Amino acid sequence: MKTILLSETDLHRGPLILINRAHPLQPCAVALQTLYWKEKRIPLEARAASLLQACVRACGGTGLIVPVSGWRSHAEQMEIWNDSLAEHGRAFTESYVARPGCSEHESGLAIDLAKAAAEIDFIRPDFPCDGVCGAFRRSAADYGFIERYRAEKRPLTGIAAEPWHFRYVGAPHAVLIEKNGLCLEEYASFLQRNGEQFCRLANGKCARVRYIPWTGAAMEICPPKSCWQISGDNAGGFILTLWE
Repeated sequence: MKTILLSETDLHRGPLILINRAHPLQPCAVALQTLYWKEKRIPLEARAASLLQACVRACGGTGLIVPVSGWRSHAEQMEIWNDSLAEHGRAFTESYVARPGCSEHESGLAIDLAKAAAEIDFIRPDFPCDGVCGAFRRSAADYGFIERYRAEKRPLTGIAAEPWHFRYVGAPHAVLIEKNGLCLEEYASFLQRNGEQFCRLANGKCARVRYIPWTGAAMEICPPKSCWQISGDNAGGFILTLWE
């Protein structure tokens, strides 16, 4: 049985890290894969990119659903923030643009999508709830994506509704988050309150998910299964996934 040593650095790594104003992103290297739309190159974390493309194909969205913005450098996020402040003012900017260092786009795990059109708004692209975009939205959790910012969750996320913004968290977690009506800010607390969760996926595989609080010092854990994943939550602990 393999023993895993977890450090404080690991607390801020993985697909389940919470990124918002209270939980800034800790700088780290990201393995990126490039998506293309016309002449534009749009980087995204490699596994997220692969699964995004699979979801778009599965829902019949090839050529109809296009990537608008994926990974951004800190400098690019700063430029977008400053440009939005100058053009739209603070109220609009704080509603629709994450502060530099607090943007999911800087992690490479977030993607803004749009319905293909001659002109697309970079800040608020059109991604309706019907048609092929609706089909993508209904399938997204099975491929590990959640619609990150919903109107009713704004008091928790601090961001207005963004039906175009999807965040990769991994299939079992996306399914659990959607099934229980959660946003990412609520997920770790949900696991702590309710204990280990069982999730059957659309592909027939099963996963168990549990929360491990951070003790404040280096930790050793021994996953009981050979197929596992562990992610920090960028807050108070780790989320362990076991596949059966």
